Amino acid sequence: MPAPTASPESLATASRVFVVADAHLGQVAPAVTAAWHRFLETVPRPGDAVLINGDLFDFWFEYRTVVPRRHFESVSRLHATVGRGIPIAFIGGNHDRWGGDFLRRDIGIEYYVGPTELTLAGRRSYVAHGDGLTETHWTGALTHWVLRHPVTVAVFRTLHPTIGFWIADKLSRGLADNTKHRAILDRAEAAQAAFAQRLLAQRPELGLVVLAHTHRAHLDRLADGRSYVNPGAFLDGGRYAVVTREAVELRAFPF
Repeated sequence: MPAPTASPESLATASRVFVVADAHLGQVAPAVTAAWHRFLETVPRPGDAVLINGDLFDFWFEYRTVVPRRHFESVSRLHATVGRGIPIAFIGGNHDRWGGDFLRRDIGIEYYVGPTELTLAGRRSYVAHGDGLTETHWTGALTHWVLRHPVTVAVFRTLHPTIGFWIADKLSRGLADNTKHRAILDRAEAAQAAFAQRLLAQRPELGLVVLAHTHRAHLDRLADGRSYVNPGAFLDGGRYAVVTREAVELRAFPF
C-alpha cells in the first residue's frame, strides 16, 4: 500500500522545519547513520517537517525495480517518520539526485530532482543542494552537467544494478567537492553566500535561501528578517538548521 505522500502545503504550515544535508550514508562511520536514525526518532514531532537538502545518501539510484539494499534501514526509518505524520521533502544532491517513484510513492517523501521553491514554516524559500551553482573550476561545472544529463542517466540505467552500484562506489569521491584545502573551501563558502545575497536582493518576495554541498555551516540574517542558511554537514557532528516563522537557527545533534 503506497505511503501517504507529504505535500508542499504541509511544509508551509509546519511550526518548525528541520533542515539537514550531507550525511552521505553508506560511506560514513556507523555512528553517523545511527545518529541520523536517532534524530528522526527523537527530534521532529507532529506539527514539524523535515527538509533533506541533498546527499543524505552517498549514492542513490532507482532502477525500475531495484533500489540500493544498503540503505534499507534508513529508508525504513524515513517511511516510519512519514507514518508518524512528519512530512519530509528531499532535494536531490549530486550524490542522490536519481531518486523518484520509490521515494515518492513507497516512502511518502516529496522528492525534487533539483533546485525548487517551497514555503517553509511560512517563509517563501529557494532551496538547492548547491552543486553546480558556484563551482570555482570549470571541471566541477562540467562534472555536474554530465551527471545531470538525461543521456547519462539513461545509459547508467541500462547497466546491471550490481555493476552500476560498483561503478558508483568507485567514482563516489568524484561526485562531490571533497577537497580539504582550506582556501578552496573558504572560496566555495564565500561564493555560496554571495549567490544567496544576490538572490535575496533580486527577489524581495523570498524570505529564505537554503543551500548545502560545501559542508560548511553558515547563517546570514538580513535586517528585514530574511535569511540565508547552509546547515552544514550532518556527518560533521550532527549539524542541522531549524526554520520557524520567527527565526532561523543552526544546531547540532549529539552523536
